[in-house]
Amino acid sequence: MPSAEFMWFIVAWGFVLIGLFAIGGYFMFRKFLKKLPKEDGKSDMDWEEHYVNETRHLWTNEQKELLEELVSPVPELFRDVARHKIAGRIGQLALEEKASVITQDLVIRGYILATPKRDHKFLRKRLDEKSISVEPYEYLF
Repeated sequence: MPSAEFMWFIVAWGFVLIGLFAIGGYFMFRKFLKKLPKEDGKSDMDWEEHYVNETRHLWTNEQKELLEELVSPVPELFRDVARHKIAGRIGQLALEEKASVITQDLVIRGYILATPKRDHKFLRKRLDEKSISVEPYEYLF
């Protein structure tokens, strides 16, 4: 017959596994919801991919570096997803405005619109370090 300590270990391990499965399932379900088609037949992720592909030629190295700098605080595991989401939003703005090139203004506005409010504090700090005024973007915060 197993000892009491071993039984408690098995019970605790069971809770840990259930917790890990729940966390993994949560993230998988979120991705599944983003892949569901909307009324227009395309999902959020399809539109994101469309905007990135349509504006790929508009990006300059300077703006790519700025985007890379802005996504730097995101953990490396999620950085590609964050970069793609933000680039999709920037691409959407560029297409809506019929821009001929991605500008610093588009990158900043796209970043603000694509990220949650908690990330805006970092953006303000980074723009201040680069001596870029946040005043023109206050209405987006």
